[in-house]
Amino acid sequence: TFSVNEGELFGLIGPDGAGKTTTLRALCGLIRLDSGVVNVFGIDPDLYPRKAREFIGYMPQRFSLYPDLTVAENLRFFADLYLVSAKERREREERLMQFSRLGPFRDRRASQLSGGMKQKLALCCTLIHTPKLLILDEPTTGVDPVSRREFWTILKDLANEGIALIVSTPYMDEALLCHRTVLMDKGIVLAAGTAAEITALYPYVLVEVTGDNLQEIRQKLIHSGIDTLRIHRFGSRLHVASDNENEAKKAIDLSISLGGIATVANPSMEDTFVAMVGNNIFLEGGLSVRPESTNVSPLSFQ
Repeated sequence: TFSVNEGELFGLIGPDGAGKTTTLRALCGLIRLDSGVVNVFGIDPDLYPRKAREFIGYMPQRFSLYPDLTVAENLRFFADLYLVSAKERREREERLMQFSRLGPFRDRRASQLSGGMKQKLALCCTLIHTPKLLILDEPTTGVDPVSRREFWTILKDLANEGIALIVSTPYMDEALLCHRTVLMDKGIVLAAGTAAEITALYPYVLVEVTGDNLQEIRQKLIHSGIDTLRIHRFGSRLHVASDNENEAKKAIDLSISLGGIATVANPSMEDTFVAMVGNNIFLEGGLSVRPESTNVSPLSFQ
């Protein structure tokens, strides 16, 4: 169960197969519900999908525009689909071109755009009818880091304009860019709230280990006989978790004796998610945390 407010950037986070795309398709009325209720501005998209879509802009996971049409032609096509008048289309098209910085490429075919530019074009086509709710399914998958950063800047600007956004992503670093997130796995909400609220749920003592011989330290920790340790490699660091404070201290002492630097650390969103998924931790009710707000909640899902 969750709801999304106007002007809020809401993240749906989880690994492949968590149920993110299925949830988003249900929100758009693209699949029938087996049970539960979806409410979009007072409309049930399961019963009245066409009416609900007047308020929704949906950007699917795969690039779904016409590769043989130019940037401008794709925008005009989608404007016609949504019955946008010629005057409004010209005004919105110009604004979107500036907004996405696609103006210099308006006459380039979609098939000749880079991955990041294709995603920006898809976003512009989604926005051409000025939806109040924007639903994006893993919009930055396969996009280079610079384009990812630019894309999220655009999303933040849209939220500042009062648009409600729900974005699914497999990237934990993108969860930190959202106002609130839901962590999902196998169709279950593990936790929901701000990044600080979610990481506060981390159930272990976390030790971070750095050094030049991490592989040796890792092997020694694995064979140390300390049964409660959970060891994960995070780039140039080891994250060692234990539900026993004394055994966490033993891990610190052992790591230091082997030439490493070990300290107790604050868990990240990824640490929390790995802990919940790895141990099948389910928080009753998803611990749905909603900030006090006077804004309308355009979307609710149960």
